[in-house]
Amino acid sequence: MIEIMDTTLRDGEQTWGVSFAAQEKLSIAQAAIAELGIDRIEIASARVSAGELDGVKRVAAWAERMGYIDRLEVLGFVDGGLSLKWIKDAGCRTVNLLCKGSYRHVTEQLRKTPDEHLRDIQREIDAASRMGIAVNVYLEDWSNGMKNSPDYVFQMVDELQSLSIRRIMLPDTLGILNPLNTHEYCRQMTTRYPNVHFDFHAHNDYDLAVANVFSSILAGVKGVHTTINGLGERAGNAPLSSVLAVINDQIGESTGLNEEKLNYASRLVETYSGIRVAPNRPIIGEAVFTQCAGVHADGDCKNNLYFNDLLPERFGRVREYALGKLSGKANIRMNLEALGLDIGMDEDSIRKVTERVIELGDKKKILTQADLPYIVSDVLKAESTAEPSVRILNYSLSLTKDLHPVATLKIEINGEFYERSSSGDGQYDAFVKALRMIYAELDRPFPILTDYAVTIPPGGHTDALVHTVIRWNLDGEEFKTSGLDGDQTEAAIQATIKMLNKIER
Repeated sequence: MIEIMDTTLRDGEQTWGVSFAAQEKLSIAQAAIAELGIDRIEIASARVSAGELDGVKRVAAWAERMGYIDRLEVLGFVDGGLSLKWIKDAGCRTVNLLCKGSYRHVTEQLRKTPDEHLRDIQREIDAASRMGIAVNVYLEDWSNGMKNSPDYVFQMVDELQSLSIRRIMLPDTLGILNPLNTHEYCRQMTTRYPNVHFDFHAHNDYDLAVANVFSSILAGVKGVHTTINGLGERAGNAPLSSVLAVINDQIGESTGLNEEKLNYASRLVETYSGIRVAPNRPIIGEAVFTQCAGVHADGDCKNNLYFNDLLPERFGRVREYALGKLSGKANIRMNLEALGLDIGMDEDSIRKVTERVIELGDKKKILTQADLPYIVSDVLKAESTAEPSVRILNYSLSLTKDLHPVATLKIEINGEFYERSSSGDGQYDAFVKALRMIYAELDRPFPILTDYAVTIPPGGHTDALVHTVIRWNLDGEEFKTSGLDGDQTEAAIQATIKMLNKIER
């Protein structure tokens, strides 16, 4: 079984612009250990700040109560025991001691000889032992050490293997490795020191982090390091989601982690970090389980011809079929089935709807599944769905300096008329609050807005069309609606009216 050490809360926080608050650290740690089942997590660097100490204390207190304290690790330094005291005061019991893994680093940064550095490490390990703190060792810049000064690396490990160390961790600190030399260097370590537990720590500067992790495991390392969403210094670290899939599917090894919680953990880290996951990021990207080409949707209907082992259900996801200029009739049928619509459409009707979707796609309009009933209504002139249940008859939005925006609206719901006014933090917020007042008085459900995304064409001017996609949650079910207009607030209102009609139906 391959051991996973996730360093989202330490190395991941070295992503430019990312800083997790204490409560956010706790939530991510809980997701990583209690939900995903990760073996170990590195939660901080010692002696960073008072805020960091508070965050580590919170995580450690929770882990102690739940029996997870031995899964927490903190990066520490060879600093005469200062890091060890910080770690002990925080309530943790494992230090990942940062030592030098290349001759240049020890002589040019520390300005010490290898023997002097080893004596300093020995004193630090002895102090950790007296304090009841377990030790893992990072050989910083190990990849350059193996490339330029392997005798120094072997001298270090020859001495370290006899000390009270649980693991020796091999970082590609500057992301210089490729799969070939990763395998070569790791194999030298595992062959020369068969009784040592080695971890491999990849960086993604050449976009080879996952491939290098793959090679390191084939070379016999027993543990690998990851971050959720691939956060990390510079180009980031090996993303947990991809590493898990590669270990399970390409190597055939086990990790014991709960893949179904990957998407949950990814969304949590995305929210707290403010770093959006690319739509095409494997496993966790929003679009990676969306088929666009009609031929693919058709093949999926015929014994899953376009499926691979990365089934979305493994990762808490579902397969979707995009609507646009590449759509075929199979895309339309799949989306109608997903919406639960049984409207008895014949082949000719499906063809007409498909042609309309392609026409809209040619105009670069982004279509969502929630748009499909309206397209069907427009094409087929179906009276039962052509008339919306909810109409906005009129509305007024006011924006005045130093005053809260105010919205007044008049709405028709199933032939009944309602009018309300409300203020809000913005014009759209005021509009939604007025709507909520009406729905609360009628004792009708009103979804929670969970995401709000606005896009304009690249290079667009102030008069460009605005496409607003809003994600909603109603009783645990997520769905999206969209609006398209020259005004951002009007586009959001269009999306909101689509949502109201959707839940009415």
